[in-house]
Amino acid sequence: MTTHPSSLPPLPDPRRTEGVHPDHPDLDRLDHLALVQVLADDQRAAVEAVRAAAPALAQAVEAALPRLERGGRLVYVGAGTSGRLGVLDATELTPTFSWPPSRAVPLIAGGDRAIRQAVEGAEDDAAAGGADVRSAGAGPQDVLIAVAASGTTPYVLGAVEAARALGALTVGLANNPGTPLLAAVDCPVPLDTGPEIISGSTRLKAGTAQKIALNTLSSALMVRLGKVYGNLMVDLRASNAKLEARAVRLTCHATGAAEAEARAALEQAGGRVKTALVMLRLGLSAPEAEARLAAADGHARAALGEG
Repeated sequence: MTTHPSSLPPLPDPRRTEGVHPDHPDLDRLDHLALVQVLADDQRAAVEAVRAAAPALAQAVEAALPRLERGGRLVYVGAGTSGRLGVLDATELTPTFSWPPSRAVPLIAGGDRAIRQAVEGAEDDAAAGGADVRSAGAGPQDVLIAVAASGTTPYVLGAVEAARALGALTVGLANNPGTPLLAAVDCPVPLDTGPEIISGSTRLKAGTAQKIALNTLSSALMVRLGKVYGNLMVDLRASNAKLEARAVRLTCHATGAAEAEARAALEQAGGRVKTALVMLRLGLSAPEAEARLAAADGHARAALGEG
């Protein structure tokens, strides 16, 4: 007897993120507290996945840093949840580290509309990924950070191919080992989170691992670029009441100055914490502090003569 192809069982998907989680087959029968605990507990795997990927992330930092020191940009590429996480990371670099918005370029399958709603089929368009990278003007000093839970998203793979052809450094984050994305990039970062509690819903721990990894990668780069003194966010520029209060606290902590003295220095420094820090520590005017920082490539510790 001949078996019709449509009656055959589907082939298993080799991607671990698409697997059915072996625990909690009665998830929908749990009471509220148990349900919440199960969902929260499963997120721990995200932290462990990033910890396991620490050497790969460190290698990506080492490879990316020289390009950014030469004025390159961070270009984020993803689809769906992965794309939105890239948009988030790129957007938050400016208020946190005074990183120019023009040097953090988020590209998401389906364009800006996809930030708030699903754009069906956009992630399957490899040509669009390449076109978006070329339209962004990616070049040899840029660092492309490609994110895809599956590691097989055509839009992302098309973007990586174009970026490499243009000479950009490529970093890839994927939640499945041995996937095309990790094979295609210069710096592969595997985040092996395994099956989701709600099968296939990679907005859960796969997305959490991506968020942690992106935070880790971009924050480490900002530290190396002199955006941090000790563990203080000194490249903050106060632009609203909350940030003004934070700037005063940071300046007081870094210099031992009284609040009134810190406020006066910040006013002269145009709200720039790093400038106020150098002013107060070395007894300089704002222009003198700015010149000293410029000579130290923006590194407060070097400007202070601390090595």
